[in-house]
Amino acid sequence: MKGWVKKLLISIGILLFILLVANFGLNIWLKTQLPEYIKKNTDYKVSYKTLDVDLGSGNIFAEGITVNSKNPQNTDVIGLQGTIDTLKISRFGIYDAIFNKRISSSDLLLAKPNLNISLAKPVDHKTGKKRNPVSFENIRINKGTINIFKHTKQKFLSVRELDLFVENLQMTEESVEDKLPVVFDKYDIKGKNFFFRPDNVYAVTISNISTTDGQMSVGNFRLVPLLSFSQFKRYYPKKDKLFEFFIPKMDFKDIVLEKNKISLANADFQNPVLTVHNTGVKPVKTQKKLNFEVNLEDIRLNNAAVIVNKPDGNKLLAAKTLNVRVNQLKFDKVTAEEIIPVGYKDFHFSGKDIQYSNHQNFTVESFALNPGSGEIRNLILTPGASVPGKVSMDLKTNHIAFNINKFEFINKKLNLDLKDVLVENINGTVKAAENKIKKNSGPGIIGSVIVRKMTLKDSDVVYDKGMQPLAFHDLNATVNNIEIAPKPNNQGLSFKVKDYFLTTRNFAYKTQFYNLTAGLLKLNKNKIQVNNFAMKPLVSRAQFIKMIPVERDLYDIKVSQISADGSWDLFSDKKSVNASNVTVLAADANIFRSKIPKDDPKVKPLYSKLLRSIKIPLTVNHLDLKNSVLVYEEDTPESAGPGKLTFSNFNMNVKNLNSAKAKGKPTRVDIKIDCSFMNLAPLSVNWNFDVADQNDRFAISGRTANLPVSGINPFIRPYLHVTATSGTIQEMLFNFKGNPAGLNGTFNLKHKDLKIAVLNKENHEKKGVLTAVANLFIRTDSGRFPEAVTVENVERDPTKSFFNLFWKGIEQGLKKTLIGRNIDKTEKTVKSAVSSVKEVKQTVKELKQDIKANKEEPKPQKEKKKGFLKNIFKKKESPETE
Repeated sequence: MKGWVKKLLISIGILLFILLVANFGLNIWLKTQLPEYIKKNTDYKVSYKTLDVDLGSGNIFAEGITVNSKNPQNTDVIGLQGTIDTLKISRFGIYDAIFNKRISSSDLLLAKPNLNISLAKPVDHKTGKKRNPVSFENIRINKGTINIFKHTKQKFLSVRELDLFVENLQMTEESVEDKLPVVFDKYDIKGKNFFFRPDNVYAVTISNISTTDGQMSVGNFRLVPLLSFSQFKRYYPKKDKLFEFFIPKMDFKDIVLEKNKISLANADFQNPVLTVHNTGVKPVKTQKKLNFEVNLEDIRLNNAAVIVNKPDGNKLLAAKTLNVRVNQLKFDKVTAEEIIPVGYKDFHFSGKDIQYSNHQNFTVESFALNPGSGEIRNLILTPGASVPGKVSMDLKTNHIAFNINKFEFINKKLNLDLKDVLVENINGTVKAAENKIKKNSGPGIIGSVIVRKMTLKDSDVVYDKGMQPLAFHDLNATVNNIEIAPKPNNQGLSFKVKDYFLTTRNFAYKTQFYNLTAGLLKLNKNKIQVNNFAMKPLVSRAQFIKMIPVERDLYDIKVSQISADGSWDLFSDKKSVNASNVTVLAADANIFRSKIPKDDPKVKPLYSKLLRSIKIPLTVNHLDLKNSVLVYEEDTPESAGPGKLTFSNFNMNVKNLNSAKAKGKPTRVDIKIDCSFMNLAPLSVNWNFDVADQNDRFAISGRTANLPVSGINPFIRPYLHVTATSGTIQEMLFNFKGNPAGLNGTFNLKHKDLKIAVLNKENHEKKGVLTAVANLFIRTDSGRFPEAVTVENVERDPTKSFFNLFWKGIEQGLKKTLIGRNIDKTEKTVKSAVSSVKEVKQTVKELKQDIKANKEEPKPQKEKKKGFLKNIFKKKESPETE
């Protein structure tokens, strides 16, 4: 053997001997002197039955350990009190423990520990930061009972019968942010009666917890408030919610903690119950952004229940039997910035017995939703607390279904594309908001919403605005390609519809004075059809007169059918109506006006200005009113019943009805009317005006023939107390032109054998003397070729309608034709004659009184009265009266 080899072996042997002696000596010292050393140099008192230390391997084994803090009141260090049956440490870092005061080991085993641990005061990070003084790669605890208290003696964590194994445990330095404080590769845990109190508001309790092959089961998990709701609001006035959470059983597996990432799979929560108490405080937004990532491979909530309470204690939301399944749920700093702060690959959500109550109460029998479709069964809406400016609904529907092409949030904006939406059997009332507050609101969270097809079936809906219900019975509608998007200036939303079709039967709309009904209403973007339309008064004429502050027309209208063809856009920002034909068949209209209420002082614009005031482009190429009847009735305080004008077999054609808003299109409106006047004579009228003419000029002309004068008695008799006894209007022609100031033109009347009778106020007896006087001044015959008279300077009362001005023109023409051109002189003569007649009436009255008294008068006196009567009638026969 070579010398150096021999020396090496001797050196190794000596070294081993020294180590053996040192290890033996150390064990003797540890067994006899360590407890006293620990007592003198640490804050703890430790005793043990046995202790073995191997310096070479760093392994420590001890039994029957008892540990206590020397000063339990010292909160600057961790407090310990309890026993450990067995302690085993593998590869203990003796050098770190001696020189760096840091305990490190590859393996730690605690058998049957029963420990009470008091945490030291938190380190003041302003003065300095500590590295973690304890580091164990693998920890094993068997049958442990652990109680951990905060430095304030408040319980922080406790567990019974704890079996724990953690592999490759790593604890992050306190100075490193956005990292989990503890990470590990593998774990195994089992225990009972877990208690955890993270703060002064909540405590977490678990009755039992266990793991098998990476699958964790948790029984009776509870998040319990430590304060009553009233205490919570008092002590935490800035917090907006208080939670209660109970899960009888939950299972999950494959928990992975890695730096700032938490992952687990197959999380299954059975029968969870969540209760949320809202305080009504607006939540404070946190400025710090989270940098943690949570990945849940598959999460399920089975038969969950959720209750959300309002600040007053009433329920805001209550949901039973909720079932949720989410696949690849992800939460990170990117998703946290979105409206829905989580990402997912797939989800399925369903529930039963869902109730939501705010200003509107919602009740849902069942609901189901997934990324591709959704369905609601038996939805009921009822009014809740009244809120100004909010729509109120009392509705129910048994089925809503929809299919989704796309549902996502991009840059906090909703992008929704629905393939179709089906709503069936809606029944109830929608009440419009009162005192609606107008807001210049932006588009909100909507980026783009598209509904490819929306269908409404077999519904009965009433829309009530200001006690004026609009009822749709047997309503069916289909709307295609609805598009909702922000306007270019972000001032609200634009709304577009490509196509729609609507039908409803027994349509009804009730206003203050009318009930409007239709047997059938069909509507799409190219055609409208209304059958059996009626507009019936809800009040009598006498009631109507009492209810209106100023004079106003009362309508009673029936129409067999209204139809229209063309194209119209009523939903987009660029609304327009372009109809080729509008036809009204067999209308029966009665218009009643009373002159008893005071006049309406408002200025009445002419029809050209009214059309021009329509804000959207409107064009109707042809409007036809066919085979109709129009009756106009009017009464005055002096009339005995209303006067009546009847236009039967009424046919009207309006060409180019427009609002002068369509560029490049003609704006002149031509109206032609043919009818039977008073069911006796034909009447034709031609009327035109230009809507674009700011001067509102118009022209109207017409003709009637072979009208028995007695035919107009129903109109003139009730309130003029005059009736035509004979005569015929053989032909009447008028041709007027005018503007808002008045009209001028010509009037021609051919008549024959015209006689009238003046009636008393009861319209019964003829007043013979006044009838004779009146007939003296009327031209009985016009001759075969009467000359036209000029109608001029007819002034319009701006508070009266167009037809009032038109009648004034007719009236002037009649006066000039029947009475004469010198109307003023003739009226003066008539007044003189009427005055004479009054004198005769007074004299006759006096004579009757004398006869009744049987008084004899002297002959000269009687002769005097007879002479007076002769003088009166001589005046009547003077040439001035011709």
